[in-house]
Amino acid sequence: MPPAAELLTRLRGIFPADALATGEAERIAYSYDNSRRHALPDAVVFPTGHAQVEALVQACREYRLPVVARGRGSNTTGATVPVEGGVVVSFERMNRILRIDPDNRLAVVEPGVLNGDLQKALAPHGFFWPPDPSSAPWCSVGGNLACNSAGPRAVKYGTPRENTLGLRAVAGSGEGFRCGTYTSKGATGYDLTRLLIGSEGTLALITEATLKLTPKPSAIRTVRATYRDVGAAARAVARIMAQPVTPCALEFIDDVALKLAHAHGGDSVPLAGAMLMIEVDGEPATLDGAVEAVSAAARGDGLEQLSIARSAEETLALWSARKALSPAQRTISPNKINEDVVVPVSHLPALVDGIKQLSARHDVLIVSFGHAGNGNLHVNLLPRDEAERERAHACLADLFALVIALDGTLSGEHGIGLVKREFMPLALSPNALGLMRNVKNAFDPDGILNPGKLLP
Repeated sequence: MPPAAELLTRLRGIFPADALATGEAERIAYSYDNSRRHALPDAVVFPTGHAQVEALVQACREYRLPVVARGRGSNTTGATVPVEGGVVVSFERMNRILRIDPDNRLAVVEPGVLNGDLQKALAPHGFFWPPDPSSAPWCSVGGNLACNSAGPRAVKYGTPRENTLGLRAVAGSGEGFRCGTYTSKGATGYDLTRLLIGSEGTLALITEATLKLTPKPSAIRTVRATYRDVGAAARAVARIMAQPVTPCALEFIDDVALKLAHAHGGDSVPLAGAMLMIEVDGEPATLDGAVEAVSAAARGDGLEQLSIARSAEETLALWSARKALSPAQRTISPNKINEDVVVPVSHLPALVDGIKQLSARHDVLIVSFGHAGNGNLHVNLLPRDEAERERAHACLADLFALVIALDGTLSGEHGIGLVKREFMPLALSPNALGLMRNVKNAFDPDGILNPGKLLP
């Protein structure tokens, strides 16, 4: 019996019945992610426990077959596309919340738990897990960990790296291990937990996560400020982040995005040079003072209007522009290129000004919005035909060069995947990349875990 047939027989022993799929339709369904790139795997497996994952990796290592971990495929960088074939490991059936421990402010979950389902389960206990990407209703915790995906609340509460205590995982060697602690402090050797988070499944497959929980604030207040131009809004962001009250969301929307959203969403979306959406949370007794402190920082040269929501209905109305953005962009370009670059907050004015110049130089429509409190902008290039697509890719290289020149980095929460790996030498020195390759070799000596991703 040839090795491929031997391995298939072995996999059927580990994954009985419908836990192993080799039919073309099933393989096609797991061949792509939200990057719109695709490559057909040889098989798809659906583990329900840690021991199965260990057995799978051991078998695939023996036959040098690639193993690609997958959450729900919402990633935009091609990180879960099986470019070298092999086995896709879909964690959708490992979706149990194993323990919620309010006294110790932690939850233990499997990687397939949806972010939104976790938040619903935590709410009755008065807690939440801070990472809140826009895909929260359908993205998995495992995927959030793989890319260190955060969202608006990261400005105050941090990313998955700051909100994960420990992990259970299987390295590319086929060896299972635990790392981290059940405590909020720990100084015991290397921090493998933070290393695995953001590694995009290239070092190990996460099978369990111990998450750090945060008490839900009693109240949230929303502020919307419009500005004469993007520079004025960017300078306001720097002022807001330089005073003691940290907002729980600080979103930036540029003029091009506002025009698109206005055309799609109507008069509820203001037309302005730029806009900030600001949320402040806390206890009712202190919230008015916190809102006033943030509002005072938001006021300044170039402010046109500042509105504070006093009810849930007003809050929804203020957020209407942000909600209208995605459908508005889809009407312009089905081939949207969505990048999430980051610069120090003080360099945000230079970034938004530079993006305007790149848009004009390459004659490509660019819409910018995102998590301004972290300096994390989502830069959306919207090419409408093949000529614009070519110009957009040249523009992308210039965008990354601009970001690095401003002491920034290539990604805040989308990760590297396939799309950005060629640009990694811009962000990291050869020595740093060499050390990363050594780390990769230690965890995955035969290079079977998610090959072709992250490292150039």
